[in-house]
Amino acid sequence: MATMANLTAMIALLISAAAAASTAPPATAYTNHTVGGAAGWLFDANTNTSATNYSVWAVNQTFNLGDYLIFNTNSNSTVIQTYNDTTYSSCSFDDAQDNDTSQYNGGDQQFGMALTIAVPLTIEGINYYFSDADDSVQCQRGMAFEIQVNHGLGLPPSLNQPPPPPYIEPPGPGSAQSPPTSVTPSQGNGGFRAAASMRGVFSVLLHLLPFSILIV
Repeated sequence: MATMANLTAMIALLISAAAAASTAPPATAYTNHTVGGAAGWLFDANTNTSATNYSVWAVNQTFNLGDYLIFNTNSNSTVIQTYNDTTYSSCSFDDAQDNDTSQYNGGDQQFGMALTIAVPLTIEGINYYFSDADDSVQCQRGMAFEIQVNHGLGLPPSLNQPPPPPYIEPPGPGSAQSPPTSVTPSQGNGGFRAAASMRGVFSVLLHLLPFSILIV
């Protein structure tokens, strides 16, 4: 009976969650989400812990396409965005694919420089974020979270641009694709044709001249 009661309670909880999701108000504007709130996206090297629990922060937010994540951080940490669960779980993007993982900062030579990084949400579904600084220790010690991105209003025009066309190397001088050369008629040929026409006119006049004299 206890098992049946637990199952009934679980079903009731799932129904309540589904009802709450279906009655959630639709998005009416795009939102900037400051990651971690006032704590920012920071790591305390003295205590070897993240500034806050980012997973707890994320679960209390609603994310939609076109929103931005604002990372108030410094050059001691990195911002990695990925759609790859394996990359996220390993706290490293060394083996990530080019089309599913991006690094937004890192490698700054000035240690501790304050940074503000804005990351747009352009892919619907699960998005993962972490810092791989200190040989991924920051990620392992709490600087990581995942979010569910809803459709909302969809992407605004500023973020909904087609990718640039692929680069095509121009053909070389000896290529069959070299553009055809156009030939411009020479002015000298035209002058020759004009001179020949004038000689024809004089020849006709010379033949007509005796006839004209006889008439007179």
